[in-house]
Amino acid sequence: MKFKTCFSGAFIALMLAVTPMKGMGETYEADVIVYGPNSAGVAAAIQAIRMGNTVILVGPDKHLGGLTAGGLVWTDSGRKEVVGGFAREFYRRLKDYYDQPEAWKFQKPEEYERYRPEDDAMWVFEPHVAEREYEKLIAENDIPVHRERWLDRKDGVVVRDGAIQSIRMLNGDVYEGKIFIDATYEGDLMAEAGVSFTVGRESNSMYGETLNGVQTENATKHQFKTPVDPYVVPGDSSSGLLPRIHDGGPGEEGEGDHRVQAYCFRMSLTQVPENRVPFEEPEGYDPMQYELLARYFATGSEFSEPEDFFKKYDPVPNDKTDTNNRGGFSTDNIGMNY
Repeated sequence: MKFKTCFSGAFIALMLAVTPMKGMGETYEADVIVYGPNSAGVAAAIQAIRMGNTVILVGPDKHLGGLTAGGLVWTDSGRKEVVGGFAREFYRRLKDYYDQPEAWKFQKPEEYERYRPEDDAMWVFEPHVAEREYEKLIAENDIPVHRERWLDRKDGVVVRDGAIQSIRMLNGDVYEGKIFIDATYEGDLMAEAGVSFTVGRESNSMYGETLNGVQTENATKHQFKTPVDPYVVPGDSSSGLLPRIHDGGPGEEGEGDHRVQAYCFRMSLTQVPENRVPFEEPEGYDPMQYELLARYFATGSEFSEPEDFFKKYDPVPNDKTDTNNRGGFSTDNIGMNY
């Protein structure tokens, strides 16, 4: 009996040692907790600390900057003179970087038309340069960043009297603060705090609008120019639809639905041989996922050449590109968000 008791106790102790348990992480406290280290999160953290608050920036990402440091660098800046505050500070820092000769490793600055020495800001840039500036800003302001921390979406948000008291990550770390900012793209913290939200497109009738909901009449770009057979076996509806095709029509004009805008793969590409990394076939590659695109190429219609669907090569410094979606089947991951 003693042997069995000792063995059971040792077994339980071993299980406790190797099994992660909620609440076993560290507890951190600051005036402001910013969840999501993308551009908005970095801006919020820096502004908060400049206003005299203590701040912790926490989130699931390894890298700072979100989309800005992840490939979307052909900035839709519009009326640049109205851009101010932290945003303009960031773009000015980018300009300071590109004013240095050593920044131009694969291209001369005079060869890049969007670099203008007389400008005070740089609106198009390389992703890694954006991340570099965010890292410098965080270091200059002495803001702690806790990376790869995922919010426990099941029961990791404590709300009392309409205010968040603390949040817990999946690894058990707890963050307590006076103010919590959800700077993520997905809004998980906001949702778990009980804030009302909508996923999808509301109908025109809900708020008396004209450009909400289903908009087939305005869907004139990025469409197939000629029909493509949608069935796995061409002409045989019993064979089922090809991947990425949804059964049924888009719905009534102006009608609400559950669909949301597609995420897009923004790729930083180059033709400079010594600066290229080859594309490798991904694990689990399934050619059928691209059969629809292959069939459209086979039609031989206008804009049906492979380069037409991947020809949104916006130039960025050092002979690179911000490669964007173009056409009915391109780098948008259509339909995978709902």
